[in-house]
Amino acid sequence: MLILGIDTSCDDTSAAIVEDGGKIISNIVSNQDEIHEKYGGIVPELASRRHIEMIWPVVREAMNKANASFRDISAIAVSHGPGLIGSLLVGVCFAKSLSFVNKIPLIAINHLEGHMLSIFLEATPEFPFVALVVSGGHTNIYIVNGFGQYTEVGRTRDDAAGEAFDKVSKLLGFGYPGGPVIDALSLKGDPSAINFPRASIRGCYDFSFSGLKTAVLNYIKKKPQTPKEDIAASFQAAVVDVLTDRAVEVATKKGINRIVLSGGVSANSALRKKIKLVAEEKEIDVLLPSPHLCTDNAAMISLAAFHHFINGNIADLSLNPKAYMPLVSADG
Repeated sequence: MLILGIDTSCDDTSAAIVEDGGKIISNIVSNQDEIHEKYGGIVPELASRRHIEMIWPVVREAMNKANASFRDISAIAVSHGPGLIGSLLVGVCFAKSLSFVNKIPLIAINHLEGHMLSIFLEATPEFPFVALVVSGGHTNIYIVNGFGQYTEVGRTRDDAAGEAFDKVSKLLGFGYPGGPVIDALSLKGDPSAINFPRASIRGCYDFSFSGLKTAVLNYIKKKPQTPKEDIAASFQAAVVDVLTDRAVEVATKKGINRIVLSGGVSANSALRKKIKLVAEEKEIDVLLPSPHLCTDNAAMISLAAFHHFINGNIADLSLNPKAYMPLVSADG
């Protein structure tokens, strides 16, 4: 069974073909970093226009690399939210057109579910597990009891972790995307040089990074001569500590001995190192997708779609994208 996946949720145009819900045949990603870098962040209108230009070339390349025609495709999957509404519209409209013209079933996928399940492209973790989805637009913790069985136990109250990385990178005078910049810069700095705050919200597992971002801004204004490497490393340490502590706390209190990371920020080298170290001390396994599967890609959309397809969850041509779309279990 071959499923063609399409993802245009943010600024990456991606198409992939995955066989039987696990084997990647092709996975093409066209990023827009050169477009948005000069602005220090994503410009939604420019992202949408670029998706329009790239969607067919990217899908065609995915098909060609897989040596497949539309007659070979069992279903077409598309991310219909959450994300930038203009970007999502491009992918959804294109997928609906392909579905209609070629008479192929259409599968609607929540982008967050794609991230959460991306580990299954490389491994087969047992259920249940704690899923930490951390990216430019999302920072959420879920309990995953099976495919389609998700319970959100924590989320960000303000900025997502990846958004904080982008903003701090801009404050330091560096480009977009900020995650790789801060990660690389931190390797040259002292993570204990500055004691930035670690926000803790009593009575829940939610996150807050807005105060940390403001603390970095105020510190730069007060002490502009501080080495940028130390500021970056100290900021990153604060983010990593909070993400690690929350995920491990949930796993410990819920009696679950597996944590799965996903999303663009899960490619961060300090986070990957710290969470494995802390979790293993408590005999909790940590599973990490390869870095190229952490960022937005269509292979994870195809993977998620496989489980919807075999359960008969087919979308119709009335499908519309949604900028805000909480991830809930298949039964509602």
